[in-house]
Amino acid sequence: MEEYQVAALLMAIYFQGLDPAETRVLTRIMMESGERWTWPDEGGPVGDKHSTGGVGDKVSLILAPLCAACGVRLPMVSGRGLGHTAGTLDKLETIPGLRTDLEKADYDRLLREVGFAMGGQTGTFAPLDRETYALRDVTGTIESIPLITASIMSKKLAEGLDGLVLDVKWGDGAFVRERERAEELARSMIEVGESFGVRTEAILTDMESPLGRTVGHALELKEAVEVLKGLDPEPRLLEVTIALAERLLVLTGAAPDEDEARRAVREALEGGAAFDKLVAMVRAQEGDPGPIEDPDRLPQAPCRLEIQAPRDAVLAGLPARRVGRLVVELGGGRRIKGEEIDRAVGLVFPRALGDRLAAGEPWAVIHARDRTGAEKARRVLESIVAWSDEPVERPPAITARISHGSKLRPASTA
Repeated sequence: MEEYQVAALLMAIYFQGLDPAETRVLTRIMMESGERWTWPDEGGPVGDKHSTGGVGDKVSLILAPLCAACGVRLPMVSGRGLGHTAGTLDKLETIPGLRTDLEKADYDRLLREVGFAMGGQTGTFAPLDRETYALRDVTGTIESIPLITASIMSKKLAEGLDGLVLDVKWGDGAFVRERERAEELARSMIEVGESFGVRTEAILTDMESPLGRTVGHALELKEAVEVLKGLDPEPRLLEVTIALAERLLVLTGAAPDEDEARRAVREALEGGAAFDKLVAMVRAQEGDPGPIEDPDRLPQAPCRLEIQAPRDAVLAGLPARRVGRLVVELGGGRRIKGEEIDRAVGLVFPRALGDRLAAGEPWAVIHARDRTGAEKARRVLESIVAWSDEPVERPPAITARISHGSKLRPASTA
């Protein structure tokens, strides 16, 4: 099929949609355009996690070693930054020497030796998705639920999984802003996964504000390491990570029920087994484990600028999309394809939404290449932050949980 014909097909799908059966067919075609992985039965169940992308989302960096420490093998094929969001591969490549250009033989070895691997999409892995994605970008058909479903699920299904958990984000910083459309996307992906025999569930998570305390590659990697070390993790980040990890253990059969999954996850975090898995993966993928064992050795921006609260007030709002774009403007993201990124720059938010601050108390720290960039970022942050004199309720990180054939379950009753 000629490129112009594919472009026309994408436009037709974007405007007319696909029914569930057609979405499954499209997913199968994309999946079967390349190699499909299989794994030996010995060694434990195989699972993975996918996020639809969000600002400050470093969950994969924590979840993969955590679940590997609990007996799940994870052949995690990850992506790079897109728009205002940073990618897992870009964060990983902050580690000196770490290889992410993995082939199937590398995944075989890493799953045997470590229990998980984190690399990029190979040239023979769902190649049709790669070709159509480039066309979707230039034809303005990115935000189509059938096309998003086929793109994500063709790659995940080709990994040869027993179970899959999906973190479907909605809100200001998400690619799908409306909660209703996020639910539609989650159900579409669950339907496809289950139809191919992969147990699949999803959680809907809030992306009105950044996830965790940091935004920026080295800063997010450092925060992920600190979570694995048990060093005062940000509650919303920990909540999302543990919820996904527990469900993945149950879906893959690594744990018989949620209670046992919760115990295993807690022990892996508190006992240090999850952190040890991350160090082992870095070594096995030829990276230098030094910056993981001592995160202060990660790249650091030469200029730091604190921003203080203008008065005694409650931190009431911080739009995630603007924060993500600001990090791109600091040099921490790509504005054109192939552009080099500065992995040291970014933002740290020591206080969370709903916290009351005293006048002059720091609520943000800018990590920039120079003073000019830092001052520009300060002006942007001060223009987008919202303050309140009254208490502000902190929104839940997880807004719903969705399983195959289920009604929407609010997080409070899950």
